[in-house]
Amino acid sequence: MFLPVAEQMARIREGTVEIVPEGALERKLGRSRETGSPLLVKQGFDPTRPDLHIGHAVSLHKLRVFQELGHRVVFVMGTYTARIGDPSGRDETRPMLSEEEIEENLRTYEEQVFRILDPETTEIRRNGDWLAPLRLDDVLRLTSQYTVARMLERDDFAARYREERPIALSELLYPMMQGYDSVVLEADVELGGTDQKFNLLLARTLQERADQEPQVCVLMPILRGTDGERKMSKSFDNYVGLAMDPAEMFGRAMSIPDTLLEEWLTLASSARGAALGERLRQAVADPLATKRWLASDIVARYHGEHAADAARETFDRIHRRGEVPDEIPLVRLEREDGEGVWIAHILRDADLASSSSEAVRLVEQGAVRVDGDPVTDRDLRLGAGEYVIQRGKRRFARVRIA
Repeated sequence: MFLPVAEQMARIREGTVEIVPEGALERKLGRSRETGSPLLVKQGFDPTRPDLHIGHAVSLHKLRVFQELGHRVVFVMGTYTARIGDPSGRDETRPMLSEEEIEENLRTYEEQVFRILDPETTEIRRNGDWLAPLRLDDVLRLTSQYTVARMLERDDFAARYREERPIALSELLYPMMQGYDSVVLEADVELGGTDQKFNLLLARTLQERADQEPQVCVLMPILRGTDGERKMSKSFDNYVGLAMDPAEMFGRAMSIPDTLLEEWLTLASSARGAALGERLRQAVADPLATKRWLASDIVARYHGEHAADAARETFDRIHRRGEVPDEIPLVRLEREDGEGVWIAHILRDADLASSSSEAVRLVEQGAVRVDGDPVTDRDLRLGAGEYVIQRGKRRFARVRIA
């Protein structure tokens, strides 16, 4: 039995930026209640990176609200659109990913998404299942339904065109492919961040051309990353991943600037209503105490209360008492060509940097320590022995070199 439409709308509206068009959602909910048929609510994520993060979770929690109201969620894994990568908000063309890279990134998506969504009312679909078989004539029919002029009205495309920065033709196809997902699924509702508004509205056009009732677009706010400036993204290393180690989650949440507290309390915490109001007042009076509560709350949402308690204790031991953690992953390496191992390779192989070039930058920024001593030489090599390697304030590895 579905709740009255007004009650459903109140829960859906909470925390949203815009519902387009709102009246259509009311009508869809009314028809759903009369017929007893749930709405199909869709959102897609491209596996251009292996981790979902708490920025993604803003809309995932809203999908969970739709599930609690009795509706059906389709989580679209963008196995085909990821090859291009969503150009929304970007000032340059993304490098195209291989099928192998996409599959590797997808490996943990299902486990991560079910930290929030109900598996019983979630369907996971891969858009490669319907996009890959399209023939050239299918693509031509699809692209004939929209104009280049309309596509260049999109803010990011318009800016790049005006500034004479390249726009690949594949990027112009991306919104069409995302919109085609909605046609195939016959979506009633699609969720996305405010930067997705153009794509979601384009899907309505394609559905109308396919003689379908257009979807309603539910636009969610975008969470800024730990730097307090840019959209949360693994590319900027300003993210908190859903599957991230609890101690790392806690530490990253503690690192946010005080100016970000209101936004994170509103979008990333479990506090609602009067409890949220109290936390927002506390943020003004005692930002540090609020930040500790927020960090604990974020860890507890995705790992449980016990993990939150342990993460808080680890943070205090390292940052308040200056101690090295009790449990540090051990990495075994061998000397390179009989010589010591380059510090950049150590950081890379110990999973403290994603690449040698990133490792060199970390050394140059003064973010690396060996056995507690700062590393200033980017060409440092370590010989046989065991070392505690530290990146920043929170990440450690014990390295044993044979």
